[in-house]
Amino acid sequence: MQAFVSLAGEPGLKAVTMEDAVAQACGAADGAVTWIHLTEPSSEELTPVAEALSLPPLAVEDALHAHQRAKRERYEDVVFFVLRTLRYTEATSAIDTGELMLFSHPHWIVTVQHGPSDAPHTARRRLTEEPELLRHGAYGVLYALADAVVDTYGTVVGQVAEDIEELELTVFTPERVDLTRQIYSLKREVLEFRGAVRPLVPVAQELMSPGPYPYPDALAPYFRDVADHVLRVAAEVAGCDELTDSMLNAHSTQAGIWQNEDMRKISAWAAIIAAPTMIAGVYGMNFDHMPELHWSFGYPGALGLMALMSGLLYRAFRRNGWL
Repeated sequence: MQAFVSLAGEPGLKAVTMEDAVAQACGAADGAVTWIHLTEPSSEELTPVAEALSLPPLAVEDALHAHQRAKRERYEDVVFFVLRTLRYTEATSAIDTGELMLFSHPHWIVTVQHGPSDAPHTARRRLTEEPELLRHGAYGVLYALADAVVDTYGTVVGQVAEDIEELELTVFTPERVDLTRQIYSLKREVLEFRGAVRPLVPVAQELMSPGPYPYPDALAPYFRDVADHVLRVAAEVAGCDELTDSMLNAHSTQAGIWQNEDMRKISAWAAIIAAPTMIAGVYGMNFDHMPELHWSFGYPGALGLMALMSGLLYRAFRRNGWL
C-alpha cells in the first residue's frame, strides 16, 4: 500500500502514511490532492479506507475481485473506473492482463491494482515532472493514470504488429513449416488484447464528462487526447485481429496446396510404376503360345519397353510440373 499527498503551494507528491492520507482525504482541503494506491488488497486492507471515504459498496466489491471488464460507473460524489492493464512479455510473445480500479473524487483518488502494471509508477513520475497537473486536483492524477495505461496499449499493439509481420514472412517462405500452433497462439493473444481495449472505447468517449463534478477546461484537451489514443489502438487491434485471420486462412490454403502437390507426385510415381507392372503382368501369364517367350531378344526387349514407357511418363509429368 502506498499513499501520497500534494498540498496547495507545494510541488509534486509526497509519500505519507496511510492514516495521514485518509485523514487528509477526509479533510478535503482546497488545493490538496490525496492519492491512495493499494496493490491486490485484502478485505481487511481496503475496508477501512472504503469506510473512511464512504466508497460505494458495490464498487468496493468489484475492486476486491479481479477479472472485471473496463467500465465507468457514477455514484453520488464518486466515479468508479475499471481500466484493463497490459504487459507484453517479449520472450514468449504473451500479453499479461490486469486491472486498475480508480475511485475518483475532486479532492482524492483511490486506486486498486490487480496484476502486473507499471502505470501507477509511470503516473507518479510524470506528476513529479509535471506538477502543474496537480493544480487540477485529483483529475490531474486521473489523467496521468489513464494516459499511462493507454500509452502501454500503444506499445503493446506495436509489439504485436511486429510479431504478426515476422510470422507473415515465415508463412510465405518456400520451406514447409507448420505454423498453425504459432498463429493460433498469436490469435488468442490478439483476442485477449481486443477484449481489454474494446470495452474501454465507450469509457474513453465519456472521459470528457466523468461525473457530477466537471473537469477543468484546461484538462479537456488532455482527456480528448487519451480518448483519441484509445480509439486509434482499438482500430489497430481490430486490424491485427483481421491480419491473424487472413494469415491463418492463407496458411491453411498453403497447406492444402502442399497436400495437392504431394498427391500429384504420388499419382505420377504410381503411374510410372504401373507401366512396367502392366508389361510384367502380361509376360507373367503362363500360356504356351506366346511367341515372345521363345524370342532371344524377348527379355531385353521387355525391359527396354518398360524403361521407354517409364521414361516417357516421367518426362511428361516433369513437363507438366507434377515432378
